[in-house]
Amino acid sequence: MDEMRMVRDAYAEPAPPTAQEIARAKALLNDPPRRPVRRQWWGFGGVVVVGAAAAVAISLTGGGTSGTPGGPASTTSLDAKGAVLAAAYNAERQPLGKYWYSNSLDGQAYIMRATTGTYAITGATAESFSWFGVKKGMGEAYFARDLPAHPQTARDTELWRKAGSPTSFHVWSNDHYYTYPGKVSPKWRSSGPEVGSDPRGGGKFLVGLTTEELQKLPTDPAALAAKFLDMSGDGKDPMSKAMGIRGGKAAPAALARMRIARVGGLLNGAPMPPKVRAGLMRALADQPGIYAIGRDTDALGRTGVALASDDRASTVTGEWGGPKAERGTYRSRSVIIFDQRTGGVLAQQEELTTPGGPYSEMKPGFIINYVAARSSNWTDTKPGPPAELPFR
Repeated sequence: MDEMRMVRDAYAEPAPPTAQEIARAKALLNDPPRRPVRRQWWGFGGVVVVGAAAAVAISLTGGGTSGTPGGPASTTSLDAKGAVLAAAYNAERQPLGKYWYSNSLDGQAYIMRATTGTYAITGATAESFSWFGVKKGMGEAYFARDLPAHPQTARDTELWRKAGSPTSFHVWSNDHYYTYPGKVSPKWRSSGPEVGSDPRGGGKFLVGLTTEELQKLPTDPAALAAKFLDMSGDGKDPMSKAMGIRGGKAAPAALARMRIARVGGLLNGAPMPPKVRAGLMRALADQPGIYAIGRDTDALGRTGVALASDDRASTVTGEWGGPKAERGTYRSRSVIIFDQRTGGVLAQQEELTTPGGPYSEMKPGFIINYVAARSSNWTDTKPGPPAELPFR
């Protein structure tokens, strides 16, 4: 088998991976299939995203093989791993600039059980935009806005219209019902140095590292894994602390999800040097419990190459008085999707692998919640938040 030709033919637009990357991808084929796991949801930058449905009474059980399309880790292949490595190769070649900006949005799925047909909406949706000068004194700014709730897919839109095109959505959220509007004023909010602009800022980014510290980071995947992906759970790591992990005692599934969230936060929240960016992608692809799954599509309809954790079961109970239709067990996995042409992060999302509970009428691959990077990049001119919505 000519692996280099295989990757080049399948992914003609990006540059092919190097010989070292091909060797790593070939070595992956010798690994025995590992088992596909579920979530605690983390936003870019390692911040916990408390979605409106995140606090339902959920009990988590151990991981196991899903056996559903898009769910099992056994989909790992040279083609899938090679695609991620090719994206990492392209990440090394991205240009730099004077200002780094990051524009992301997050959303949570809710199920509307109309008499004319069940459909899904995305609610609890918000968008953020921030920029930072490469040096202190060049300024920094933060903006945020709420986004309207909306049907998830074209099929959901069709069923929403069948239901009379409601302009608001009454859903069970946490321990109560909540109504999400289908129309909101898409105005950006910005005020003060903490959430607005600070002309004295710059030179330090969302992940807490300065420009100089970023430039000094190692590029070797093993060194980057030791620095950012160890997850020792000693109480000092905010992710480990928030998830109640102590002394390094965490299920492999939880560690895999934390590592996906950490790399997504680092890559989207700070202008990592291109070789560091590529090294982090390679480090994540080599972590236990994380698998290349080929192409995947995010909530904004963009397709990229993806890594995923094993799937695992989640059970929604009636402890908080939730309706019977919301109760039951389903399985899902954490996924990170990369733009194959640039190596940039497109999204982190939680995907359904086995329907059940609140998602019993949804299909495998359904996006339960997400954080999508609408854009993040260098620019030579001071950036500003976009006026148009990220979706229609």
